[in-house]
Amino acid sequence: MSQYTPVGLGDGNAPVRALTHSGNFHLDETLGYVILHYALAPGGDLRGRVLGEGTPDRLGFERTRSPERIREADIVFDVGGVYDPAKGRYDHHMKDKPLREDGTPFSAAGLLWKDYGTAAIRNIIGTPVEDSVAGAIWQAVDRSMVLPIDQDDNGVVKLEKLSLADIVSACRPTWDAAELYGAQEARARETLGFANAAAAVASHLVNTVDRVRASLKATDRVLAAYEAAQDKRILVMDTGMPTEKVIFEHDLPVVYVVSPAGSGRWNVKAVPPVRGDFGQRVSLPEAWRGLEGEALANVSGVPDAVFAHPARFICGAGSREGALKMACLALEIDESLKGA
Repeated sequence: MSQYTPVGLGDGNAPVRALTHSGNFHLDETLGYVILHYALAPGGDLRGRVLGEGTPDRLGFERTRSPERIREADIVFDVGGVYDPAKGRYDHHMKDKPLREDGTPFSAAGLLWKDYGTAAIRNIIGTPVEDSVAGAIWQAVDRSMVLPIDQDDNGVVKLEKLSLADIVSACRPTWDAAELYGAQEARARETLGFANAAAAVASHLVNTVDRVRASLKATDRVLAAYEAAQDKRILVMDTGMPTEKVIFEHDLPVVYVVSPAGSGRWNVKAVPPVRGDFGQRVSLPEAWRGLEGEALANVSGVPDAVFAHPARFICGAGSREGALKMACLALEIDESLKGA
């Protein structure tokens, strides 16, 4: 992805001094710090490093606007007026801003994600992953999380209320902190606020990476189950997992998904006509609507039938075989009604 080795990635033991600006902080430099933490020193103390507490590690971190300190730092982001990644400079406030291929201006977080994101992902996951998997996770997180931050920080598209940006903003001290508590206490509250914001952003990044990893794993399993299906309209999954995203992204003609639901029960869930919709491509039989236990078993002819939802989008049985039988019967009943 780079024609150079980003600072700190060539030697896993050499100390690295990272710096961003002091004063009011935003989501992009907060995430930038979190990315460097996971890429360079994931075992360190994320909050303690900001607060000057805890055990020092290879990543030093400072928030200042001192020109001298900026010159001395190994990695400088969101300040300094220079974008020169080979030299560890990641500002984006210049007249000629660094741009994505689509013309969107980068934020400091976007620039650091480009160079350090893959290393951060590998350390977050903690177990070896293939380059293709790491690349797919990088792309998904970039699209869903980092690009919107780039857009918001550069005034292209504003993030919605209660977004991650709002969470970071809420960690900042109030405008009158110095007036109420004095300059020294106000600075202490600002530093604490950045540490708290970094912890919140770190948690979100870790969860996002893990969910994308799991989503890619689910895609492989859903496609394998589809290939193995005798009737391509019925997808049988041996483990519960998200399937709707894969069905629609790959345009699969699946009507019902059969999967375990815990407590020795298996469910049949109808696929909606449009992703996220409340309707069904094929609703469960009207005669099953709202029935449970023996009443449903008698009507359906499936001995271990458990329930059928009144909205006709889900039903269940006590076994895999029973649930699969209900799915097959539902399709047969629908075909007979269409042919009548």
